[in-house]
Amino acid sequence: MQLEDTSKSVQNKSSPGHTASPSFRAQLSPLFFLVGIFLLNFTSRVILSPLLPTIERELAISHSEAGFFFFLSSGGYLFGLLSSGWLASRTSHRLAILVSIVGVGAAMLTIALAANLWLMRFGLIAVGLTAGWYMPSAIATITSLIDRRHWGKAIAVHELAPNIAFFISPFIAELFLRLASWRSALGVLGVLSILAGLSFHQFGRGGDFPGESPMSSAFGALLRKPAFWLMVVLFGLGVSSTVGVYAMLPLYLVTERQVEPTWANTVVAFSRSHGPFLGLLGGWVSDKLGARQTIVVSLAFTGASTILLAMLDEPWLSAAVLLQPLLAVWFFPAAFAAVAMITPANARNLAVAFSVPFGFLIGGGAIPTLIGAMGDAGSFARGFAITGALIAAGSALALLLRLPERARSVV
Repeated sequence: MQLEDTSKSVQNKSSPGHTASPSFRAQLSPLFFLVGIFLLNFTSRVILSPLLPTIERELAISHSEAGFFFFLSSGGYLFGLLSSGWLASRTSHRLAILVSIVGVGAAMLTIALAANLWLMRFGLIAVGLTAGWYMPSAIATITSLIDRRHWGKAIAVHELAPNIAFFISPFIAELFLRLASWRSALGVLGVLSILAGLSFHQFGRGGDFPGESPMSSAFGALLRKPAFWLMVVLFGLGVSSTVGVYAMLPLYLVTERQVEPTWANTVVAFSRSHGPFLGLLGGWVSDKLGARQTIVVSLAFTGASTILLAMLDEPWLSAAVLLQPLLAVWFFPAAFAAVAMITPANARNLAVAFSVPFGFLIGGGAIPTLIGAMGDAGSFARGFAITGALIAAGSALALLLRLPERARSVV
């Protein structure tokens, strides 16, 4: 009964006859709480990168052993996403968020205090696992708290967290390396994460309803939806346009285009500096233009600009690097809103839990592997051209997406 009431309240807020829905600004307070939790969640996963040279030197490990740390964390994250449905269905989305951020904090403290590599590796798996429980329940909570016509903007605000985390993590690492140690940095993040969980338990709002288990009939119905599988493919292309291209771009610029390494890293870094602002703009565009249309525009523009990476030489190549991610960040607010629109309220956690990891397998795994294989064959450029063509083709595929008519309300 509680699930039915929750679902009905969300639908009633966005129905055509409902004229007293609150403004987006009035609904921001609980959303900012989740942004803070997501920021700690994501920073805990990426802070290892700027700390890695010091960790490698202090622990006297090889480059491959250091790189394996990220594999452990990513593997835990994948399993966390896939298992999140069981946790949320047996408790509530609110408790899943609480367990996730407190678990991340405990895992970070474990790594900070680890006296040997095995305990550190266990902590990395635990960080990924517990972090993976957050996103599906967060999306379900946000879409239950925020009026449907503001979903794109709300998810865009939530997506500020990873963009900010990428920007601040090197500065946090540098601060602690100057004043204390890498263990202190991880320990402080662990304590802050636990405090954030306790604060959410005391003051946070939303998520007081369970999710659906992967064993439920709702999950079976979700798998029978063609729109769900279409979104899985689109997520793969969306991740390809961001993570997939970013992962191989510096190597391509330095080894095949003979760009000076410092300049290559500088250009790639600056190309991502506008992510938070354009992500917010993408949320507004999604609500104004529609989720499907925003996905089409994002993939078409990003696919074409990715092809340019394969065709141009300096100085136009650097300009193409700056251009390529401009509208890529528009994809995710629109895509998460689309997933919420095609999914019943009580099964949204499952839709996110299964579409995101498969999207990362395509965009964050298969695409970089493809580009690398093309590089081994003698042409990174060909790999980027194929990737750009696939992303652009996704814009045509997105035209097949059918969203509920009631979701297309005018702001």
